[in-house]
Amino acid sequence: MSTDADEVRDWWRSSIIEMEPGVIRFRGLPIEELIGTVSFPAMIWLMVAGRLPNADEAALLEAALVAAVDHGPQAPSIAAARMAVTCGLPLNNAMATAVNMLGDVHGGAGQQALELYYDIDARMAQGAGLTAATADAIADWQARNGKFVPGFGHRFHKDGDPRAPRLMALVRDMAAKGSITGRFADIGHAVEQYLGQGRPRPLPMNIDGATAVIFAELGCAPPLARGLFCLSRSVGILAHAWEQTQQGGRNKGPIPPRFLYSYVGPKPTP
Repeated sequence: MSTDADEVRDWWRSSIIEMEPGVIRFRGLPIEELIGTVSFPAMIWLMVAGRLPNADEAALLEAALVAAVDHGPQAPSIAAARMAVTCGLPLNNAMATAVNMLGDVHGGAGQQALELYYDIDARMAQGAGLTAATADAIADWQARNGKFVPGFGHRFHKDGDPRAPRLMALVRDMAAKGSITGRFADIGHAVEQYLGQGRPRPLPMNIDGATAVIFAELGCAPPLARGLFCLSRSVGILAHAWEQTQQGGRNKGPIPPRFLYSYVGPKPTP
């Protein structure tokens, strides 16, 4: 029979951390043994995946996190952080404002690309070939979500996202060593090839497609892909918010005040 003390102890249940006076253990590992011996990316993986990654897995995760830290003030989340600072908010509030803008459209493509890759992989596990599985999965995705396929093409880097080839080269290197399977690199390439058919110019993989390959190779659940992106982009958000505190400014909006937005409402009556 449970007691009040049992009910209190079981109110929150966690396998992540054991904490009591004089004791802090993460997934059973004492914090004093982790400090100075485990990298931050490895610590992230321990916390979210429940195990320490090997050196190659940690290196791939770190590469994905490094690649996504920032994309400049034209990114809505970064602009929001800078505007928040000019409104008098401290760094933590500016960061929260920015992270809260990372949704399905801005920040969600990595998760969506990972879902697509897993769909293709599942179809292959049922016997479909890579080409057929890719075509069918993309057709289903577009039927449900519209023409846009996440992880490919870029509104700014029209000739190719410079981050993606480097990430994919690292994936291929790790696959050649046998550290990962490489099958999701093949799936990502198949999607890129399929989307480029019949187009006047290719539709190359972007950072979301490349990091999704890494997360898939690591066995990451799709929602975690967005969470990991938020962790990465928070570095850029913090840097821009801090820079804005040094530059000053008050109530800076999205455009300089001498440029007005387009008014499309009723005209004044004579």
